[in-house]
Amino acid sequence: MSNPSVAVLGTGTMGAGVARTLLRNGFRVSVWNRSRGRAEPLAADGASVASSPAEAVRAADVVLTVVFDGPAVLDVLQQARGAWGADALLMQCATVGVAAASQIAAEAEQSGVAMIEAMMLGTKGPAQTGKLRMLVSGDPRLVERARPVLDAMGERTVVAGEQLGDASRLKLACNSWLGMLTAGTAQSMALLRGWGLDPSLFIEAVADTQSDSKYVAIKGGLMASGDYAPNFALDGLLKDLRLGAEEAVGVDTGLLTALGDLFEKVSRLGHGGEDIAAVYRGL
Repeated sequence: MSNPSVAVLGTGTMGAGVARTLLRNGFRVSVWNRSRGRAEPLAADGASVASSPAEAVRAADVVLTVVFDGPAVLDVLQQARGAWGADALLMQCATVGVAAASQIAAEAEQSGVAMIEAMMLGTKGPAQTGKLRMLVSGDPRLVERARPVLDAMGERTVVAGEQLGDASRLKLACNSWLGMLTAGTAQSMALLRGWGLDPSLFIEAVADTQSDSKYVAIKGGLMASGDYAPNFALDGLLKDLRLGAEEAVGVDTGLLTALGDLFEKVSRLGHGGEDIAAVYRGL
């Protein structure tokens, strides 16, 4: 598939960014979103806006599911049942966890559509610029078929394994780390604020040291400015933290559970739709 047509199911922050990236790279793109108003702006970029998942997938060589969770993926796949092209390939991009990944694979098999997992590591900016890190799993031949799309979406692809669910496992591990980095930055900045010092001093102190991380500057900067416009919504990370703790095998998840409790507290305060940097509000 040198120039496949692509359907993007779900045009939230990540889906819209990916759709625009694919359009800039010359792909024919159809889009669908449960709330049509969130998909319609993509028409100005050249996308075809579908009225249903079935309409979106009918002429697509590759279909991306970029919705919130496992039940949402299953719902759109069930709506598309019977509309798939004979050689269509499903790239399941939503972070759904291991159990849901198995259910989705079963649904794809029942629908007669080939499938790989293609988790997206990154937030709004990388999605819009084709700089995601793609985490994939599945039949190697199908991964190679998806290469043109994977290469457009991300600057690098990491193959987690040949078993569906492996990429989901890797994504949960990575998002657990992002949660820890963000909460750790928030805790250190909150300590300084409590002591009457400028919280931004933490960012300056660790800059360019072995303790530094890009996330310190990025998320710490949002905390310092109070700008919580979502690049990665807090409720999305909370979902992933809970999935990681629930589906872990043979591992003590005390730290992950405590981290989830912190993000849940902030969500209950009404900040679930804000960026994950809003965890600072809870400290």
